[in-house]
Amino acid sequence: MIKSGSEQIQQFISRCHNPRVIYLSKPNSYSTPGTQKAFMAEQMETNSRETLKADFDQFCISEELGFLLKEPLTNLPDYYRVWLDLANNLTHLIESHTLRDQVHEMPVLSPDLLSDHRELRLAHLVLGFISMGYVWQEGQHAPAQILPKALALPYWQVSGRLGLPAILTYADSVLANWKLKDPTGDMEIGNMDLIVSFPGGESCTGFFLVSLLVEMAGSSGITGALEVMHAMKTSDLSGIKKGLVKVTQSLEKMKETFKLMHNHVDPTVFHGTLRIFVSGWRDNPMLPNGLLYEGVSNEPILLSGGSAAQSSTIQCFDALLSIQHEDETGSFLTRMREYMPPAHRQLIETLSVCPLRDFILSHSSSDLCQAYNSCVSALVDLRNYHLNAVTKYIVVPGNQARAMGCPLRGVGAALNDRGTGGSNLMIFLKSVRDTAQKALIL
Repeated sequence: MIKSGSEQIQQFISRCHNPRVIYLSKPNSYSTPGTQKAFMAEQMETNSRETLKADFDQFCISEELGFLLKEPLTNLPDYYRVWLDLANNLTHLIESHTLRDQVHEMPVLSPDLLSDHRELRLAHLVLGFISMGYVWQEGQHAPAQILPKALALPYWQVSGRLGLPAILTYADSVLANWKLKDPTGDMEIGNMDLIVSFPGGESCTGFFLVSLLVEMAGSSGITGALEVMHAMKTSDLSGIKKGLVKVTQSLEKMKETFKLMHNHVDPTVFHGTLRIFVSGWRDNPMLPNGLLYEGVSNEPILLSGGSAAQSSTIQCFDALLSIQHEDETGSFLTRMREYMPPAHRQLIETLSVCPLRDFILSHSSSDLCQAYNSCVSALVDLRNYHLNAVTKYIVVPGNQARAMGCPLRGVGAALNDRGTGGSNLMIFLKSVRDTAQKALIL
């Protein structure tokens, strides 16, 4: 039976009432009403900070970086030197058509010496890049059909320990693939570099780093989303509004940061060189039957390539704002959560049971309604901007290549209408934008 909005709200408040309360010592009996009020405000602020800190730990996020992996490692134990040697020389090996030969000479290594989360994330990143290079070394006309055991088996085992699929994900290439040139400097594009890269030069570097900075711009919005969720539990309308304002500002900052893409990524290079290397083997006409993981399975496995649909940040905002995508679009976005680290996936699911829109509809607060609508409008604006970027970087170069009959080594026409995750690109992007638009409270 479908519950009404009010029933969902009551269920949410009773189920999620915050048990993490920090009690401070009471003010003494000589306190004035003013000091008692100040004390209570201080206690509430302390409780709020402690609650958020517990959330950050539970969902593996940080206030400054959001979903980005904090201080990714760049080295593994010496036992794994062959993996790092290939990864550090990947562009040259792909361009010289020698990567596959090098992989065929690799020993099968055990991942048992990888001892912590950051080592596992680096191993997943490195094996993911090498695997993509191996599969797509010869371009769209000759993709590899089998991933050799020396890659496939340890990659599958590392993936199992992380709760991620054995393919290069957005969580790898964007969230865990960065380092600072000057460790004492700021996290800005001029002071950042990739740990592992594909052919495409500065456009490749720019694509992944701008995507990372867009994610980082969303970090304060994730904090705002958590604040909204907790404020709902006590019907704190002021707290909900403040959290929504934070989300709106974050979405606006994400859009502004996205504009850096035009300064750092050449559309021809992105479409003709880079894009194929983030393409997967599910819903992909270049590998319609999937990829055989030698030593893992006797049948080909279907996995989607890295995609912005795998951004936990955007899916969190959808979940918070009660934006429910349906049919194919909804199924695709839900499936993309399987490509996120489990803790990040858990945050989306936690926010998904937060009936914010119904809560706002049940309260006669024009301020709250306006704050919610501002959030939705900012998300729609960001999705519109993404649509325009896709047109510039995928649709237009694809049409030009098709018109010229140019059989580029890259994707060429094979994925002109599909995203690297396998979705029907423009239909999907318009669908998520339009669904968000419909959430506005009129």
